[in-house]
Amino acid sequence: MIRTVTSEQVPGHPDYRHLSTIAGIDIDLRYATRDNFVGRDLYSPLDCAWLHREAAGAIERAVALLAARRPGCRLLVLDALRPHRVQEQLWEALAGTELRMYLADPARGSIHSYGMAVDVTITGEDGCELDMGTGFDDMSDLSHPALEREMLAGGRLSPQQAGNRQLLRDAMSGAGFAGINSEWWHFDCGDRDAVRAGYIRVL
Repeated sequence: MIRTVTSEQVPGHPDYRHLSTIAGIDIDLRYATRDNFVGRDLYSPLDCAWLHREAAGAIERAVALLAARRPGCRLLVLDALRPHRVQEQLWEALAGTELRMYLADPARGSIHSYGMAVDVTITGEDGCELDMGTGFDDMSDLSHPALEREMLAGGRLSPQQAGNRQLLRDAMSGAGFAGINSEWWHFDCGDRDAVRAGYIRVL
């Protein structure tokens, strides 16, 4: 049986930490704005700037690793805790398209809905996002880490863009996160099956 809490219960729950308690990051939750593939704010009035405390601790480690590797760079969190009700809206927005491959079926549940996944990029010394070759939520093969060698060879991805992605991956993987093959910005904290079986889903 899946254990659940509502988004409204998260602020008082001991399993979760607010992103504002994590030093060294910036926050721009794109689904709390119109700057996303749906084109509208999906989060308000909910506060979705939360992570499970285990993922929050891992982000702290990633911050330290990035600072050691590239002083002046910071992690920019683009999405963190995504309530299940929002995952359902995203799924419906892509109904009838092949783009659903970029989303977890709500029937299984997104790891975001457990506070155990994060979408993240890096800002440079000037405060601007590093060039990763695509923006956040770009649903094309150019976003796929698994295809980067091919994209580099074909000139669709520059060495600098690939290097920026590798910088992000090194910091995140060094902190215990695992990336996925189709989105350079997405990282899971923990095994997906274990998370779905043992953690609380936020509705």
